[in-house]
Amino acid sequence: MSTQMATIDTRIPSRLDRLPWSRFHWRVVVGLGTVWILDGIEVTIVGAVGARLTEKGSGLGLSVSGVGTAAAIYVFGACVGALFFGQLCDRFGRKRLFLITLGVYIASTVVTAFSFAPWFFYLARFFTGSGIGGEYAAINSAIDELIPARVRGRVDLIINGSYWAGSAAGSAAALVFLDTAIFAENVGWRLAFGIGAVLGLAMMLVRRKVPESPRWLFIHGREEEAEAIVGGIEHELEQETGQTLPEVHDSIRVRQRTVIPFREIARVAFKTYPKRSILCLALFVGQAFLYNGLVFNLGTLLTTFYGVSAATVPVFIIVFAIGNLLGPLTLGRLFDTVGRKPMISATYLGSAAVAVVLGIVFVSHALTAASFMAIIVVVFFLASAGASAAYLTASEIFPMETRALAIAFFFAIGTAVGGITGPLLFGKLIATGEKGQVAIGFFIGAAVMAIGGIAELFFGVKAAGKQLEDIAEPLTAVETEPNGREELGAEDVGRDEDSARRAAQERVRARIERRHQRERSGLRRYRPGPGGFPTARVPADAVPVAEVLDNEILAIQRALDEHGPTERQKLADLVGARYWGPGVFRETLREATADGDIRRTSRNTYAPADDDNNAKQ
Repeated sequence: MSTQMATIDTRIPSRLDRLPWSRFHWRVVVGLGTVWILDGIEVTIVGAVGARLTEKGSGLGLSVSGVGTAAAIYVFGACVGALFFGQLCDRFGRKRLFLITLGVYIASTVVTAFSFAPWFFYLARFFTGSGIGGEYAAINSAIDELIPARVRGRVDLIINGSYWAGSAAGSAAALVFLDTAIFAENVGWRLAFGIGAVLGLAMMLVRRKVPESPRWLFIHGREEEAEAIVGGIEHELEQETGQTLPEVHDSIRVRQRTVIPFREIARVAFKTYPKRSILCLALFVGQAFLYNGLVFNLGTLLTTFYGVSAATVPVFIIVFAIGNLLGPLTLGRLFDTVGRKPMISATYLGSAAVAVVLGIVFVSHALTAASFMAIIVVVFFLASAGASAAYLTASEIFPMETRALAIAFFFAIGTAVGGITGPLLFGKLIATGEKGQVAIGFFIGAAVMAIGGIAELFFGVKAAGKQLEDIAEPLTAVETEPNGREELGAEDVGRDEDSARRAAQERVRARIERRHQRERSGLRRYRPGPGGFPTARVPADAVPVAEVLDNEILAIQRALDEHGPTERQKLADLVGARYWGPGVFRETLREATADGDIRRTSRNTYAPADDDNNAKQ
């Protein structure tokens, strides 16, 4: 049953997306994003201590197959938890659920440490997994609704990629806790599980200060709370920066509802957006198959075919985890600048191509343990960025009312299909002891990743730099214009504000036209893009850089007009660039210089653009 309430106009989405980077955003990242570190620790700890749990002196006495059963139960719990908590998250709010799911995880991982029998251990792992699965739905939806659109892609990828920081930490911790010279056989593995609980408690303290999503609040009839939260964030930020935030006029009109029926959510996913659903399934199944197939069997591959000792395997896993972490860290920026479609397809297809090469050379017997790991690291350097982008895709291309459940659904299906078949297939192929059989697993993994990349090419959504409500209009939106958006109180906006908007639009058009002229004349060559990677043009699926950075470029121009030629660091201080977000100041300087809005007089000094320079541009 859907209970409709008032119809309101709100500027909250535009107000949130125009915020400069601040301490508030760091609280969101730290309080919500570090859940992936917990997952990395949990999965790696079980893999690392698995052999110890089969020993008689461990106090648990699992069988060898029981270790694999525990991993499968954890994954199953994550799928169930994602679906269960995901639909609750869309119904009862982000904050309530991300506090509950973290509490479930903390309690369950503590209980795991006190396991006294296999059945108890399995039960504890199920509930630990359910807490983590619920976290995926609550956290990714909340992060996307609180992080500004211009940096949403890179922040999401870095957060999702932090799983591998947890994996590396879990492997390093296992080396210590499994050392019988330090801890007894029946004590060390129990303390290892305590690491996640301690980190979870620290996260809980920070997370309590993260507010409910204002976007969720205004749709569910609590617009006064939403306004108070956004107003508080703006007030804190203005005090922090000493600058007044620019006014926004774009609004959206929504018909509030306290409850949105599940059948309507399902209809949207499979009737309104069927291509987007196919895309998400392809992305999640591909990454889940390749990742789970290799991760759960990496130690077995090393010991079976390269003679690596079990005690040394955690060292290789640390190297593997670092390579995975570097993927989102170094490539994340490009998902906002080059665009979602080219980057997601490139990472999926690129990892597939390298996986094919791995399968070929693996059979040739030309690899050592080190060279085998080197190619594996390259495969997953690309795959980790793509896999993180799968969560980003599911969280931003469906309407807000379905966001958490969409993440949960595609995570659960992808993990159930790819995450279970992958480990089983690779395990059986490795058991044959024949490299040719294992190579088949690499080729299949490459194929499913390639399917994800091809699906992105055909069905990918232009989402870089766009407001969530523009990517997928809320189910509760009331159309007032063809695109469902309108100007709030446009009749009350003064002539000065109208002139300012027209001037801003004219500046953007002029910059884009100058850029196109340079491209047509062949003067614009490949130049270093954000993060040091080459970009030749503004991506087709990204909001033009000239538009995204207009306020920042204008602030730099005003500072130079007032102070004259200024050194880079002083200029950054004058405009408050430290609040713009990671890398934004550097990107703004590059764009403003390239477009002739300012000029560079020396290596570290900038000055106002002169008339001659503008004329040449």
